[in-house]
Amino acid sequence: MPGPLSHVTVIELAGIGPGPFACMMLADLGATVIRVDRLPGPPSKGGLEDLMRNDSIVDRGRRSVSVNLKDPRGVEAVLQMVAGADILVEGFRPGVAEKLGLGPSACQARNPRLVYGRMTGWGQTGPLAQAAGHDINYIALSGALHAMGEADRPPTPPLNLVGDYGGGGMLLVVGVLAALAETQRSGQGQVVDAAMTDGAALLMAAQYGLMAKGFWQDQRQSNFLDGAAHFYGVYECADGRHVSIGAIEPQFYARLLALCGIDDPQFAHQWAQGEWPALRRKLETVMRQRTRDEWCVLLEGSDACFAPVLSMAEAPLHPHNRARGTFVAPQGVTQPAPAPRFDRTPSELPPPAPRVGAHTGELLSRAGLAPETLRVLQEAGVIHLASTAP
Repeated sequence: MPGPLSHVTVIELAGIGPGPFACMMLADLGATVIRVDRLPGPPSKGGLEDLMRNDSIVDRGRRSVSVNLKDPRGVEAVLQMVAGADILVEGFRPGVAEKLGLGPSACQARNPRLVYGRMTGWGQTGPLAQAAGHDINYIALSGALHAMGEADRPPTPPLNLVGDYGGGGMLLVVGVLAALAETQRSGQGQVVDAAMTDGAALLMAAQYGLMAKGFWQDQRQSNFLDGAAHFYGVYECADGRHVSIGAIEPQFYARLLALCGIDDPQFAHQWAQGEWPALRRKLETVMRQRTRDEWCVLLEGSDACFAPVLSMAEAPLHPHNRARGTFVAPQGVTQPAPAPRFDRTPSELPPPAPRVGAHTGELLSRAGLAPETLRVLQEAGVIHLASTAP
């Protein structure tokens, strides 16, 4: 695949959530990502893993090797691939990879330059390291969840964007690429411990900084970025749809007032927090006077810091997103395009997720396993060779 990481090979021990998202990003950037999948089994009764695995978008750009990791021969096959890899990503609970025989020591014994990325919720150490959890738990512990939502209601979960993806998958990508860059200097690999609690806390750096300066209150809907300020929030329009306003700077705020025809002198007190509730009610009244699309005609593209609130179905159709190619729809499957953009080594959308085991024979042969060995392993139920890729 083209892209700035076209020289990088990643081994992904299949899982769900932030690990696959991180590997999607690496594949989007051109890396060869080899996903070690479980052997296909009978159809299950469903569940989170079935829901999120092999969805053609987050799992795009992979090559699939299907191996029984509970068999030592399967583990040995994976270790032979590890010998030629740059990065390995796993998302098991601490200690599970070691029990399988695929922990950092075993892998780096085969490849001392290997960057070993570990993705967990609580981290590899600490009192909660072995506890189960999900995004909402990790962002709760970081202080992030407490800050989100209306003052008189429980905190509002921000989907699973803050823990799983922003504080998890993206943090892991930064970590393994930083470690890989260091390996070019030292010639030695290392272990990257990426925890969603750490990442969610890191995403709150600005809020902790503002609180240290006395400019942020540790309670919901009391600050200029959390829905308290009238100049930064979401408003309902005449048609029941919504628009977003983010006119923080005085010149942008002045532009908003001018374009909306607001000359009420109370609006001059932009940063007087005691005035915010009344000003929000007044601005709500103003915004209900037009439909969302009418406000777009008046405000979109101006310095009023405005954008319509689009649904997932609407977003790919917006002229700005279409002009930039922010979304693509291969085979009719709408999805975000790879990002960010590179001028000299541009990325391209990788192919959809493969069938489980689509590349088992090819990749294990390349790792040094003879055809007879592959046949024996397949007959013993250690590996699965899919007939064709989609």
